[in-house]
Amino acid sequence: MVAALRPRPYRSVLYIPGSKERALDKARELDCDAIIFDLEDAVAPDEKANARALLARVLAEADFGGRARIVRVNGLDTDWGREDAIALAAAIRAGAMVDAILVPKVSSPADLDTVAALVPDIPLWAMMETALGMLNAAAIAAHPRLEGMVMGTNDLARELGSRFRQDRLAMQAGLGLCLLAARAYGRIIVDGVYNAFKDEAGLMAECEQGRDMGFDGKTLIHPAQLAIANAAFAPSEAEIDLARRQIAAFEEAKAAGQGVAVVDGRIVENLHVATARQALARAEAIAERAK
Repeated sequence: MVAALRPRPYRSVLYIPGSKERALDKARELDCDAIIFDLEDAVAPDEKANARALLARVLAEADFGGRARIVRVNGLDTDWGREDAIALAAAIRAGAMVDAILVPKVSSPADLDTVAALVPDIPLWAMMETALGMLNAAAIAAHPRLEGMVMGTNDLARELGSRFRQDRLAMQAGLGLCLLAARAYGRIIVDGVYNAFKDEAGLMAECEQGRDMGFDGKTLIHPAQLAIANAAFAPSEAEIDLARRQIAAFEEAKAAGQGVAVVDGRIVENLHVATARQALARAEAIAERAK
């Protein structure tokens, strides 16, 4: 049975280095829906152990409000991945608040199995950033412990040998495969990062592209990107108004014994009403997160 999509918003998913105490403290006040506490790429090799201990303490003591707390561990093929998972399991037992563990470079369901065994009961997320991962996206999405998927477009571009294009032509096949897999199994899926954090127009265009494709939100590398992502992946006032009118018109038509309604010159059927209810649920979840 396919899991239902969660109403919790994931418009803005911000990477924070697990080794930077000041950044971890500041994150509690940032307007993001989720935080990826990173023990992998953002942490130098000689800081891995310190970052692991610091993050365990912070997640036990700090209040991050309604923001989802996701920890990205190092890969299990590195010197640090297994210790990350073991330390996280111990920290969670001791009271650290962790909503999910993000596993890097997932190329098959087997890459999730070891982490699932080391850290029981906590949802897993998969970094989708390898060519093999794209080809195995459906099998990965079907993993019973998986809750979400994160596009790792930088690593994917490196593996493909592709050049940057504003339209992300080289990414389209992988993005589409992962989106199809996520939706088939009811998983959350967020788009990859936009590297030029001072380029607001470029970020906005990529957010709009991701939103129109169907992503739940976007991973971000800088707090300056939050407002644009939050706006792009939230239902607009016009969309909320239309959703309400579609639901009202359809209910009125149904009460009159009709199977369809008409709003703004367009047919409204059951499927449109379901989409409208999803939009209102997202808007309500965003408002709740902001409290």
